Amino acid sequence: MLLKNPTYNPMPQGAISGKVETSDGLELRYARWKANKKPALGTVLLLHGRSEYIERTYETVNDLRQRGFEVVSFDWRGQGGSSRILEDKRRGYVDDFNEYTIDLETIMNNVALPDCKAPYYILAHSTGALISLLSAPKLSNTVRRMVLATPFLGLGKLPISASFVKILTGTLCMFGLGEVYMSGNKSAGENQKFEGNIHTSDPQRFERNKKFQKEFPELTIGGPTAAWVYAATRIMEEVNDIDFCKQISIPTLLISAGNDKIVSNRAIKHFGRKLRSGKSLTIDGANHELLQERDIFREQLLAAFDSFIPGSDA
Repeated sequence: MLLKNPTYNPMPQGAISGKVETSDGLELRYARWKANKKPALGTVLLLHGRSEYIERTYETVNDLRQRGFEVVSFDWRGQGGSSRILEDKRRGYVDDFNEYTIDLETIMNNVALPDCKAPYYILAHSTGALISLLSAPKLSNTVRRMVLATPFLGLGKLPISASFVKILTGTLCMFGLGEVYMSGNKSAGENQKFEGNIHTSDPQRFERNKKFQKEFPELTIGGPTAAWVYAATRIMEEVNDIDFCKQISIPTLLISAGNDKIVSNRAIKHFGRKLRSGKSLTIDGANHELLQERDIFREQLLAAFDSFIPGSDA
């Protein structure tokens, strides 16, 4: 599937795109770009969150290229232009988050390493950030540094506890109901109003993304299923375990959004204290989608990126 290029969300020039096959037989859609400056400083793997796709990263792709980085982005299995898991293609589904590590490994080995300039860095958001941490022990000899925006290390504000969510979704899966929606429905938010949304406080970027979702619904998915949520709760427990944290040696910057209602800022800060080579900071007042936020917040994220990557090896 070709990358979409509407005038209100123009594709950065020079895109090289295609599909690669994972070890378990799925196709992943990817795109890569050369830096706008020479010599390139290296390559950033730009990893988006649940329900997103390459086209939502265009603005950030331009930011990174202007800084002198090559960029690789791709769609996780089950979303965007990559292989969907269920017959109902709108359902956000995965059996095990370790399947996502196969996706990242596939892109690294088949796109980044052979075709993009070293050293390699990761800039990831939400679910993409959680997958980066899950993959980190195996990436220590490949990835130099990671900047993880609003990593999905804990559930945000809910009327029930995270442990109850795990029990509930696990029970549904046990009874063969893993495909039911746990939040929302098949809608990807194309009818959502700006007022009251918990993703971004930027009306222009909100309307741009909403317009794109309406025009290209084949790239979107709806709410997460019970199986997806159950898989997420299990892997968050695994990654948050102190013994797992000790295996992460990649210098990592965790960035929280002060007004985040989707993921737990407390969990992010606690995780940062456990890392051998990591730190965390908070962008006060920002909502969850920092790369889709107002410039006053988004520029703080980019400034943090600039200070941490490429950075020194000290």
